[in-house]
Amino acid sequence: MDRISLSSDVSLSRIVYGMWRLGDDTDTSPAHIQAKIEACLAQGITTMDQADIYGGYAAEELLGDCLRASPGLRDKIEIVTKCDIVAPMGRYADAPVKYYDTSRDHILASVDHSLRLMGIDKIDLLLIHRPDPLMDAGETGEALDAVIASGKVKSVGVSNFRPWDWQLLQSRMQTPLVTNQIEISLLERSAFTNGDLAFLQEHRITPMAWSPLGGGALFDSKNKPVRDALEAVAEENGVDDAAVAIAFLLAHPARILPVMGTNRLDRIATFADAMKVKMDRRTWFTLYTAALGEEVP
Repeated sequence: MDRISLSSDVSLSRIVYGMWRLGDDTDTSPAHIQAKIEACLAQGITTMDQADIYGGYAAEELLGDCLRASPGLRDKIEIVTKCDIVAPMGRYADAPVKYYDTSRDHILASVDHSLRLMGIDKIDLLLIHRPDPLMDAGETGEALDAVIASGKVKSVGVSNFRPWDWQLLQSRMQTPLVTNQIEISLLERSAFTNGDLAFLQEHRITPMAWSPLGGGALFDSKNKPVRDALEAVAEENGVDDAAVAIAFLLAHPARILPVMGTNRLDRIATFADAMKVKMDRRTWFTLYTAALGEEVP
């Protein structure tokens, strides 16, 4: 499995395992979670993507229970997590409304909470989860610089930011933002043309892609043209449709890191099949055209 260096301290596997559904499984035992991680490691997938809000603020602790049961596992993986969403559930059940909090106090407290829940002493990559319309860029930037200076976080980035959000925050920081995790898939194609990927490439920033399979909607009957195109390429390459959809993203020069989420061990075991797909320019545009529903201009 290829790796991408985001900074001098952090490199991630080319495919990332997303843990947002960790708490939805019928088996959330440490042993079963370890089996998922081991299935990733067997393919060279070492990066685990978390967020404080995942599983109603429970997913980080589930991962922590697994790491406490198998302490040697921590040294084999990189942990990405996120903060700033406050939703009326879990430890924020008394919140009157869902909101974003990018204040210094909230970021520092969130980092400490994540470290404690996961039973680790350092987060490899911390992301601001959503753009905050009330963000004080100076205060937020100072907080992100502080968590790196403290040694609690190796690198920082953002998620769902537009270029202007990125530029504002970065302008108030001493340390570099190293990634933006945005939604990209054959069904959510806007980043290819709205300037998001162009901006990141201009600044030599590697993007991460959440929901790279469109939450499973890629395979719905209503998206038959896309599904048919995926199936044709899959048959040629001896893989399944999902592998082709991920290969579509991997082929982009921005070096997109797809974040894959599933609880099925058999599905996890096939993540790396995307690396087997031959994705030339004609094949890429065949898939793109099927998703657009018309020829490119």
